[in-house]
Parts: sequence; C-alpha cells; structure tokens
Amino acid sequence: MPESKKRKKPDEKGHEPRPAAVPAVSPRWWAPTMVTLMVIGLVCVVLTYLTKGNLPVPGLGNWNLAIGFSIMIVGFFMTLRWR
Repeated sequence: MPESKKRKKPDEKGHEPRPAAVPAVSPRWWAPTMVTLMVIGLVCVVLTYLTKGNLPVPGLGNWNLAIGFSIMIVGFFMTLRWR
C-alpha cells in the first residue's frame, strides 16, 4: 500500500509573535448620544400616553408612539456598537 506524504513542520525560527490587537474605542460622543436618544424616545412615548396622542407632535395621534419607539430603537442599536 502506498504511503501518504508527510506534512512539513513549520520552522520555529522565522515566526514572530503577533502583536496584541488594540480594542477599538468608541468616540466620546457615542455614549451620551445613545442615552439621549433612549431618553427622548421614552419621553415621546410617555407624553403620547398622558395626552392621549396630542403631544409631542399634535395631529399625528398614535403615530407619536411609532416615532418614540423608533428613536428608542436607534439608541438601543447604538449599544451594539459601543466599545
């Protein structure tokens, strides 16, 4: 039966250790913007419930809820990229 080819072992001499990767850091404005968006969205939702859809934007009715939740979702998605 034929013999399989042997694998060559890598030379230990020519390898240098890789430098440690520096973790990415978020800009300084990232966290305050993230928290601000979540708070503004919460305020929009609470105002909509308390005023029966008349505030924060009169005439939109319950679409104010969609606007508030959308703003909050943007803030929560920003938490995924925060380092």
